[in-house]
Amino acid sequence: MLELAIACVASALAWAYLLAAHGGFWLTSQRLPPVTGPVSPQRWPAVVAVVPARNEAEMLPLTLPALLAQDYPGDFSVTLVDDGSSDGTGRVATALGARPEGGSPRRAPLTVIPGRPRPEGWAGKVWAMQQGLEAQPGPGEDGYVLFTDADIQWAPGVLRDLVTAAERDDRALVSQMALLRAQAGWEKVVVPAFVYFFAQLFPFKRVNDPRARTAAGAGGCMLIRRAALAKAGGLEQIKGALIDDVALGTLLKRDGNRTWLGLTTDIRSVRPYPRLADLWQMIARSAYVQLRYSPLLLAGTVAGLLFLYAAPPAGLLAWIAAAAAGHETAAAAPGAAGLAGLALMSRSYLPMLRLYRLSPLRAPSLPLIAILYAAMTADSARRHYSGRTVNWRAHPPRS
Repeated sequence: MLELAIACVASALAWAYLLAAHGGFWLTSQRLPPVTGPVSPQRWPAVVAVVPARNEAEMLPLTLPALLAQDYPGDFSVTLVDDGSSDGTGRVATALGARPEGGSPRRAPLTVIPGRPRPEGWAGKVWAMQQGLEAQPGPGEDGYVLFTDADIQWAPGVLRDLVTAAERDDRALVSQMALLRAQAGWEKVVVPAFVYFFAQLFPFKRVNDPRARTAAGAGGCMLIRRAALAKAGGLEQIKGALIDDVALGTLLKRDGNRTWLGLTTDIRSVRPYPRLADLWQMIARSAYVQLRYSPLLLAGTVAGLLFLYAAPPAGLLAWIAAAAAGHETAAAAPGAAGLAGLALMSRSYLPMLRLYRLSPLRAPSLPLIAILYAAMTADSARRHYSGRTVNWRAHPPRS
């Protein structure tokens, strides 16, 4: 009981620190500032969107038209890289990009290019991104590249806001984490926690602070100044990265650039993950990669998750069990500390639940979700050592 009391007290203190001093990771306040005042059209730089796509024929009708219809005052075009799809992704994209007679003059032109064989040492998605970048004429030193995914649905005017933020605040990278789909039962359980844990690893406020070393990006929306990317060595510097968004954000920030990462409800992922198996695959495919394939980091991560998230409810349950047996005094210390830790933990989860419009009554379930994530992380390591390969989009989940 003494060991449990020490663990619960230490966990509660850790939660107090996380809420007070860990970059406000649990808040959802890092948003693009509203655009105020006109921006001269002569200042709007050219933007090309690069969309890596493999087996995305079902997603593109839901997403590509909104991207092509972005209300952007400058030159804007879209390049989609069909990376060896077997479901007619290229044909679907070409049909969606065809400009109908009398169509909107603001509809961006679309170029669909077939992906070339992947060279040794390149990760699949990064190689597709590189091909899209190579397809652009000229160095584009005054322009931007927008890396986005085939499952991302764009609200009108978002690109204008991104470029405005990059220009006004001199950011080489402006990235927004898309609002992931949280409609099915397991999506409501796992998806908000996925974003919550990501923000805990990479507090957005620290990512946005030029003085902090923390760097990251969100792959569904990364607006990058092309001159800054070229100066940092280009995508070849991260060619083997399986978590390309974090690697790209780190590359740009370490090269002395200002970067920004935040949340939004104007960019949404429409990809469904209706089953736990789909979500498990999404997380397990990259969790051990994030730990740099280190058994030591794996052990530390699992132990850390259990210490932070499992110790408080364990102390509280021990208190309840002791009280039922008439010995509540014996477990009072771990019980009180566990209750405090669980209260702080639940409080930290409320803003993310509000962002996803889910009931605050879900907050106390965070320890169970953390244990589930620990299992996914351990399974990610198991897959690595069993020799299972990682594909960036081999089998998209079906609704």
